Amino acid sequence: MLAGFTPVTDEALEILRDASLFKWYTVTLLLLVMYVYANEIEKRNWSVVVAGLAFWLMDWLNEIGNSIFMHVTGRAPLWATTGDTSYQIFVGLTIEISMMFLIMGVVYVKMLPPDRGLRIFGIPNRWVFVVSFSCLAVFIEYLLSYTGSFHWQWWFWGRSFPVFIVLFGYATFFIVGTWVFDMDDRRKQWTVVGVLASIVLTAVVVFGPIVGWL
Repeated sequence: MLAGFTPVTDEALEILRDASLFKWYTVTLLLLVMYVYANEIEKRNWSVVVAGLAFWLMDWLNEIGNSIFMHVTGRAPLWATTGDTSYQIFVGLTIEISMMFLIMGVVYVKMLPPDRGLRIFGIPNRWVFVVSFSCLAVFIEYLLSYTGSFHWQWWFWGRSFPVFIVLFGYATFFIVGTWVFDMDDRRKQWTVVGVLASIVLTAVVVFGPIVGWL
């Protein structure tokens, strides 16, 4: 650990990928995720499936970027998670959060109006949903920050200035999820998921075992 890291960052790094923290509820969460996707696959709702995966992969990109930011600054990530978890994947990502995002993307696109051209108060419905869900997600982070398990550590990414969290912390997820969901070409949908997965895998290998920043 670097001497310049904040106490919260050190606390998060102390439990990083510690397998001894494993708890059995993780298996139940995994089965819940599998059920959600199996249900959509059974109904041949492939647009929901690919959108959910794209949404989840966007979160991985954010989490990798968060870890890189921590090492570049030598002080702290934009956000960190501490406390009781079954497995701390990255400094700001737990196994529970990752599974939540796997389901969250599915929930989101299933709530989008079938009519893409529908306007709400004169605004295209897709943008209304992107902004609304992004703000809701940030509000939930506000609540989590009060529990002492979720931490913001920079003035421009926190309770007093949530703009960047809304725009870059969540809106990008919902925009990509919406974009993939609305694609009419199934091959293009899977291509986007494949490209995102390739970028994530490459980043994990490069910034993980090779550079050691994850």
